[in-house]
Amino acid sequence: MSDLKKISIDGTIVEVPGAMTLIQACEVAGVEVPRFCYHERLTIAGNCRMCLVEVVGGPPKPTASCAMQVKDLRPGPEGQPPVVKTNSPMVKKAREGVMEFLLINHPLDCPICDQGGECDLQDQAMAYGVDFSRYREPKRVADDLDLGPLVETHMTRCISCTRCVRFTTEVAGITQMGQTGRGEDSEITSYLGETLASNMQGNIIDLCPVGALVSKPYAFTARPWELTKTESIDVMDALGSNIRVDTKGREVMRILPRNNDAVNEEWISDKTRFVWDGLRRQRLDTPYIRENGKLRKASWSEALVVVARAMKGRKVAGLVGDLVPVEAAFALKTVVEELGGHVECRTDGAKLPVRNRSGYVGTAKIEDLDTAKQILLIGTNPRTEAPVLNARIRKAWTRGATVAVVGPAADLTYPVVNLGTGRETLAKLAAEDHSDKQGVPGVVIVGQGALSDADGEAVLAHVMKAAGAAGAKLLVLHTAASRVGAMDVGAVTEGGLAVALDGAEVVYNLGADEVEIAPGAFVVYQGSHGDRGAHRADVILPGAAYTEENGLFVNTEGRPQLAMRAGFAPGEGKENWAILRALSAELGKTLPYDSLAGLRTALVAAHPHLAMIDEVSENAWQPVPEKDMVKADFRTAVRDFYLTNPIARASALMAELSEAEAARGQTRMAAE
Repeated sequence: MSDLKKISIDGTIVEVPGAMTLIQACEVAGVEVPRFCYHERLTIAGNCRMCLVEVVGGPPKPTASCAMQVKDLRPGPEGQPPVVKTNSPMVKKAREGVMEFLLINHPLDCPICDQGGECDLQDQAMAYGVDFSRYREPKRVADDLDLGPLVETHMTRCISCTRCVRFTTEVAGITQMGQTGRGEDSEITSYLGETLASNMQGNIIDLCPVGALVSKPYAFTARPWELTKTESIDVMDALGSNIRVDTKGREVMRILPRNNDAVNEEWISDKTRFVWDGLRRQRLDTPYIRENGKLRKASWSEALVVVARAMKGRKVAGLVGDLVPVEAAFALKTVVEELGGHVECRTDGAKLPVRNRSGYVGTAKIEDLDTAKQILLIGTNPRTEAPVLNARIRKAWTRGATVAVVGPAADLTYPVVNLGTGRETLAKLAAEDHSDKQGVPGVVIVGQGALSDADGEAVLAHVMKAAGAAGAKLLVLHTAASRVGAMDVGAVTEGGLAVALDGAEVVYNLGADEVEIAPGAFVVYQGSHGDRGAHRADVILPGAAYTEENGLFVNTEGRPQLAMRAGFAPGEGKENWAILRALSAELGKTLPYDSLAGLRTALVAAHPHLAMIDEVSENAWQPVPEKDMVKADFRTAVRDFYLTNPIARASALMAELSEAEAARGQTRMAAE
């Protein structure tokens, strides 16, 4: 490439693009440069001055490496590459001075600060600071902010890096945080003392390099060195965000994001981050059998005998819930179909085409949004269905993409072109000539709200026709983490939920809490929480939650990812696949594996693409046959972002956030 420039960093010559900043070039050269305000996913502020380096031949003073580009450096007298030093006496003295200034007003809170042990200020004060201070003046004090029930503030610790301000403005798309005042009087504050109205605000806890912003629910509960850290996958939506689950003993103490540029970058939603208190409440920890209208505790052997007796010789239907790993869905399908029954995972009534991956997954990757110039949203509100995906769409908008919407109006945190609210608009789009859009990178995103009505198949056909005519890629945005994986293994019935349940004498409900089961059928509920499904059950089998078993989940773009076990189910709760394996033996139709490894071997043999962990398979384009749509407006699939699944509904914090969101949506009177 012609714009590559050579630069010497501490004696190492590297070739990097001229648009790179010096701090990025140092990372390429393997040289660590300290920083507080700089973050690679936020705009450059250049205000902490910790990343100072020496540019040889430049001004006789240190340079902020985050704010200077490689192309701005002058070569040597004979054309030699520019020379940058990161460990010279000038740099050392400058960093010590900056650190001394930062610590003038910083309180001695380390022993009681939740950031202790994972604090950038602690680490860099040790590495680059000095062991004395020349300042004896009283430290200034700042008032703490009330940002809501998620983020606790200790603003006296703030070093004004402005990361929180830039994140909320640029990524989350809200404008409630800013900096006021000058010099010693400057402080980060919220507009008129408002709490934050965003479902991604928890990310500012990770961004804060000191203990000014910490997690309010996690405060004073554990130290980082006490925690066992497990890498896993989030199931609160279908995006498959990469997370780290931190446990202390048997309890989940917090959930943090992991970096995956192809999926969630390094952000997660507030529901993902704070839902862990729901893992402790309303748990099913022992089998139950309903006798005379009341549930009583039972042993595993007794419960399995009752279930097997009920299922033998009767018409069985299996339902796959929203949080079920692929292995459990595969095992349930095998067990139920051995008995001649039907299995269905589309419990919300979505008309997703069977065995047509381009129809129920699409052809787009999440990464395609980064380069898209045109994005069309149909029947979806990504801010509530997948907040991290919505932030990625916002990033595309900041880079010049046009976002158009067919569906109900909503605040998506970025400007959109409202084309219409209903199916008439979609029909018009599908009939238009889109040859002018060929060659322009585009992504069409269709939500479950558009596909869950009776004419969902016709809607999908028109969506695919419009996308194909424009040469755009299609992304089907799911709301259930288990849906794509269950579709992949064929846990579906031609005709959908109504056909699967038609005449069923026994319903084996594997964690499906969002579906109503009519009276009359014998219901077996296998799940982790005492939610709607357990209330309807005749037998309850306690299963593991997503943090309590190893499982495979396929996200909304068709990417298989592994969720790892961070703890164990409470009481007598068992892994979901193991319960089904034990039941199959009781039925006399023993599954041909007795370990998770054996199950996965059978799973991959039947569906080879599931072995491609963290890879997105290419899906052949198969348009759905066109049908007539009814005349109606589209709706969005998620009514209450914070209460979409049994774990969230068991969380006291999610209930508080849901109530606050509802109150915020009410129109305030002038007298208020």
